[in-house]
Amino acid sequence: MNRRLKYFIVSASSCLAVLLLIGSVLGKGASTADDPYKHIGVFSDVVSRIKTEYVEEPDMKSVTMGALNGLLEAIDPFASYLNAEQYKDYLKNKDLKQADVGLILSKKFGFVAVVGTVPGSPAAKAGISTNDMIETIKGVATRDMPLAYAGLLLQGEPGSTVELSMVRVRRPEPQTVKLTRAGLSLPPVEAKMLAGQVGYINIDALSPVQVKETAAAIEKLQKEGAQKLVLDLRSCTVGAPDDGIALANLFLSKGLIAYVQGQRVPRQNFDADPSKAVTSLPLAVLANRGTASAAEVAAAALLGNKRAQLVGERTYGDASVRRTITMDDGGAIILSVAKYYSPDGKAIQDGGVTPGVVVNEPEAQLDIDENGEPIPGAKEVPPPQKKAEDDPVVKKALEVLGVKA
Repeated sequence: MNRRLKYFIVSASSCLAVLLLIGSVLGKGASTADDPYKHIGVFSDVVSRIKTEYVEEPDMKSVTMGALNGLLEAIDPFASYLNAEQYKDYLKNKDLKQADVGLILSKKFGFVAVVGTVPGSPAAKAGISTNDMIETIKGVATRDMPLAYAGLLLQGEPGSTVELSMVRVRRPEPQTVKLTRAGLSLPPVEAKMLAGQVGYINIDALSPVQVKETAAAIEKLQKEGAQKLVLDLRSCTVGAPDDGIALANLFLSKGLIAYVQGQRVPRQNFDADPSKAVTSLPLAVLANRGTASAAEVAAAALLGNKRAQLVGERTYGDASVRRTITMDDGGAIILSVAKYYSPDGKAIQDGGVTPGVVVNEPEAQLDIDENGEPIPGAKEVPPPQKKAEDDPVVKKALEVLGVKA
């Protein structure tokens, strides 16, 4: 059994154990009021047995940290528990404008996983992509590492380097990647006219600046004679949900864009403002597994209001309000306290947004032998870059819009 397979089996088993053991603590499926406390008792008993009967005396600090992070991951892949020392470092560094490698992260199977990369960043240039897994950062294992702490380890002085051990898509063994930290900037919105008087707008990252650029691009394309539009949100990972609401409003003159709600956060609706809509042209939106957060909110709003056809793959699933909650031990948890919902009431973070027209993008390919092992010296071939002229997803979008590619 190769290392990668062992890695996933152990990770999945650990997460499953955590889910089974402490899921009921959250009150899911509890039949009586004292059920959660009964399961806390079971949890305490398991910890006690580990301490006294395991083959060797374990590091109980690591056991406890692993259990806490497992509990958080079971309900929220973007949550973190920081102990007092880690939280102190977090507060000291979180507002510093340090250089970074450009990775957007979540937790998966107990390890740190990649949601996406900032376009043009060191991570993007290294070919790191959605669903790649980070095994170590600077030699420190990411299993049970708080997500927020992983983010701190990736930051530093401009020009300094950080070494990662990664399990890449289609790679059976971990691969060492050295990244040089740099200042990050978001790429501008790209727009051009395709055949059939179709305006094509590509957004690789979102912020208020990109929303304004999109509005300007729409108006420019309409003046050039565009009769239909394609909005490409594939691999658009960067951006706050508010940016997604603002983007969707450019195409919606009425209706509910999204709403946010949590256990202690009352529902807040975000309705379209007619004065901010800039176009009513027929629209197709492109999405994939790397479409996250702001871009997902926009895609869900346009699909839910039947304003656009969504073409491509199911999106990542990341749209929530996160808060830092301090603990009595001096540590803190960073937790989603409310989720963003599509107009039809689906929590975007729970299952992403599923296109009505599914077109799967190819995975990065690797030359392998008859046993499924990589051929020595073979180089990974990345999936094709987005090219509007011959991109199969764009061609399907044009077909959906009734235009012959």
